[in-house]
Amino acid sequence: MKVAYSPCPNDTFVFHAWAHGLVPDAPEIDVTFADIDVTNTAAERGEFDVVKVSYAALPWLLDEYTLLPTGGALGRGCGPLVLTRGDLADLDGRTVAVPSERSTAYLLFRLWAVGQRPARIDVVPFTEIMPAVRDGRYDAGLVIHEARFTYPSFGLTALADLGAWWEADTGLPIPLGAILARRSLDAAALTRVVRASVEHAWADPSASAAYVAAHADEMSPDVQAQHIALYVNEFTRDLGDEGHAAVRALLSRAHEQNLVPSNAALEL
Repeated sequence: MKVAYSPCPNDTFVFHAWAHGLVPDAPEIDVTFADIDVTNTAAERGEFDVVKVSYAALPWLLDEYTLLPTGGALGRGCGPLVLTRGDLADLDGRTVAVPSERSTAYLLFRLWAVGQRPARIDVVPFTEIMPAVRDGRYDAGLVIHEARFTYPSFGLTALADLGAWWEADTGLPIPLGAILARRSLDAAALTRVVRASVEHAWADPSASAAYVAAHADEMSPDVQAQHIALYVNEFTRDLGDEGHAAVRALLSRAHEQNLVPSNAALEL
């Protein structure tokens, strides 16, 4: 079975047990590590059986894939940030680096930035965004993941916390990363496998430490731990009613603003 997820600590923590044969009766998997921008487009081409993608990409993917209610990333206090080198009032006429055109981060950015008119928006690998803003190649950057903890070291300022904006506006957690499975597969069985992998990670956090560190892009152990604590939570174990409500709210708003081709919320 071909499975793809990011090398970020939350994903390697969640999938460690499955990838290492520690979940009873789970199928063997061939793992591909890839940035979310890569998995979003690879999933559209149908390249993987189980894949981590942005919730924002679901309108392009639900014909071939179904959403698993476990293994993903939702939460509070964990949203994307809009960073600048100095104090900016808005992004009118500015250049902005974003991590993916189909990321939840970029969809939140577009919902937040209604009425602002950036001069140019470029897709840039997320590890390169903060250096590019620091060095003056862009006026602002949209960042995700561990950048929440490290951006002050680049001398950058947060213009907006899109998670705080979303939570204040909706009262709901932020739906960031989703786990999808091909519709031809047994979604219920795969849900049990992924959930068992999550629960194994929580029961024995030290078991995955080497695997997490090996793919953490030289991230310090403290930042790895912060990353996991922020993005692996009860919504990772099970979306539940509140998690599903958050996903439907995001996709419905995106459709109302004509930012996605269909209202995928109706299929969830």
